[in-house]
Amino acid sequence: MKRRTSYKLKQLGIITAIWLVIGIFIPLYDRLALFTTNAVMPLPKYSIAEAVAINMGAALIGSLIGGSLLVFYVNVKFRDKSYGYTIATVVLSFLVVIAIVNIVLRLFGIPSDPLRILKNCMIWGVIVAITQLFLQINNKFGQGVFWNILRGKYNTPKEESRIFMFLDLNSSTTIAEMLGDKKYHAFLKDIFTDITNPILDNKGEIYQYVGDEVIVAWKYDDGIQDSKCVQCFFDIKYHLLQLNSKYIRLYGLAPTFKAGIHCGKVVAGEVGIIKRDITYSGDVLNTTSRIQNMCKEFNEEVIVSGDLAASLRLAGNFAAQTLGSIKLKGKQKEMLLIALKSIMTN
Repeated sequence: MKRRTSYKLKQLGIITAIWLVIGIFIPLYDRLALFTTNAVMPLPKYSIAEAVAINMGAALIGSLIGGSLLVFYVNVKFRDKSYGYTIATVVLSFLVVIAIVNIVLRLFGIPSDPLRILKNCMIWGVIVAITQLFLQINNKFGQGVFWNILRGKYNTPKEESRIFMFLDLNSSTTIAEMLGDKKYHAFLKDIFTDITNPILDNKGEIYQYVGDEVIVAWKYDDGIQDSKCVQCFFDIKYHLLQLNSKYIRLYGLAPTFKAGIHCGKVVAGEVGIIKRDITYSGDVLNTTSRIQNMCKEFNEEVIVSGDLAASLRLAGNFAAQTLGSIKLKGKQKEMLLIALKSIMTN
């Protein structure tokens, strides 16, 4: 199973679990409301167990249908649409899901009370709106980042072992001059969209977009596993090759990249007040940037540090060429650099 699919299934699982819990609390609240001194007594046939079962059944059906719609369709197909357009789509879809749920309940012989349906529509309308809001926020921050901020994981800075890849667009200045500002922006937007899945499939996290550059990060063990931090570059390359006709038709050229990859200890922590974010700091990032700059000097598409190469399984998958011990700009010590090429058919 591809990682992006696994991630979406995890989102659906979380939505289902939360909606089921809400499905329990709604009838419990109704029960308390019915037995307040100012409320009318419940009907003789009223059963709290039956009410909980009905609400949980409706929540399960709604989450499987509506949650799947949000995770697998709305937030994929409409990611380039405005928030207003997305919300309108969600509202219409929600009404359809409510109708389906009530049809299913009737098939099981459960009567429909118009007032109860109206109340549930109002309650679940709010729940669906909040769910979509959190999905949008999560996509905005990136996978897991919003959750880490909510639980305060990085309120206190933590040292972590990470792998970074600085992925840079070739001939970006020339391309920008040729396309013009507006079309160049559309060009970058298409590229960043198209390279997302290869990054996710290789367990990478998109850390930052910096102009025409993408910084991808891995937890050390994830990046080392099956040399995913290197394989990611070549998966991006092959995926873009498959889309060459699209880019030539729209922009008159096909994008290519160069990359520098390095590993080491960084400090991860929250920064900012108005715009809070989780950032990494340390010499590793500066060194990775310097390694990426050497790609142009050596006319190579991907260069890794000797420290990282020593931990990777390169034999059989990649052809390695030692470039020697190089003194990078701004560094006192020399660093062994290795250029890589894929030798596997894709």
